Amino acid sequence: MAAGRYEFDRFTLDPIERRLFNGEVLVELNSRYFDALLLLLQHPGTLLSKERFLQEVWRGIPVTDEVLTQCIKTLRRQLGDSAAQPHLIETIPKHGYRFIAAVSCVADKDAATEDRPPLSQPVATPGSYDWRRCWLTLGAGTTGGGVAGLLGGLAFGFAASAQDSGIGALSALLVLVALATLLGLIGAAGVAGGIATARLVARDFIFAGLAGGAAGGLLVGAFGKLIGHDAFLLLFGQAPGDITGALEGLLLGAAVGLADDLTRRFTAGWSIQRNMLLAAAIGALAGLLIAVAGGQLLGGSLAALGESFPDARLHLDLGALLGTFAASATNVLEGAWFGLCLVGALMLARR
Repeated sequence: MAAGRYEFDRFTLDPIERRLFNGEVLVELNSRYFDALLLLLQHPGTLLSKERFLQEVWRGIPVTDEVLTQCIKTLRRQLGDSAAQPHLIETIPKHGYRFIAAVSCVADKDAATEDRPPLSQPVATPGSYDWRRCWLTLGAGTTGGGVAGLLGGLAFGFAASAQDSGIGALSALLVLVALATLLGLIGAAGVAGGIATARLVARDFIFAGLAGGAAGGLLVGAFGKLIGHDAFLLLFGQAPGDITGALEGLLLGAAVGLADDLTRRFTAGWSIQRNMLLAAAIGALAGLLIAVAGGQLLGGSLAALGESFPDARLHLDLGALLGTFAASATNVLEGAWFGLCLVGALMLARR
């Protein structure tokens, strides 16, 4: 077909501006998936082989068949199609895919007269960011942090309560779960807020998430340590020095932002499981760097609190739980878990 806008079902695709509309609503697609849909629309009714998709969409970059399968699956979901009863994209097993709906091409001169948002108006394109996505990032990231804190609090709570019994054990468990959940929500809100703000301000910067996550983590870590330190001095006359602060927030926030940048732009064709493993690996690396730099995450901070206040009922002996490298191991595990929960929540929100 000649160049122009492609209309099918209730959708319109503009290959020049690289936008897909469902009526007047913009549909978000990453660049590869947009190219795959465009290829299908340019050859309606034609069986397109997997090799052709890999050649013209991925341009010879070595990828697995799973990447193309995930691409078609995502397109069907965004277009409201079904693999079982397709009305847009038909699968020909072991051969490829065919676009089976009627497609019309509107010439550029006719399309220009249609009621579309003017190019001078800030419109969200597949690679851009708007206020709706900003709030979605903040909400999803904060939720993911709450889940990470809740489950982390349960793990540390059971470990701490194992050294007590009866009501004391239950009390320790409940307090640690509540504390860890609150800290997870606050930390994640800072990191996710930094990511959302950076992407809103620097829409074309590929690693805006990395920069924003690092800045948000740094601020919330520094502020949290300052308030915590002063609160302990005010209430108890002394404060533990080795608790989570700016360094930990910086590295963990940067890890979450980097993982989200990668899963949003570079590995969007991967399965969600592989992307979550990637996020966990990057978070674990951040936890290891924190340990090497002498920093502490939640587990180490709780252990430091117990040591600073020997009369308290909180005693978390990480060495007894994880051996010689307890501090490093807890940091790695916490970094992996925090990254997995936050980035996983952000990926689910984008879907």
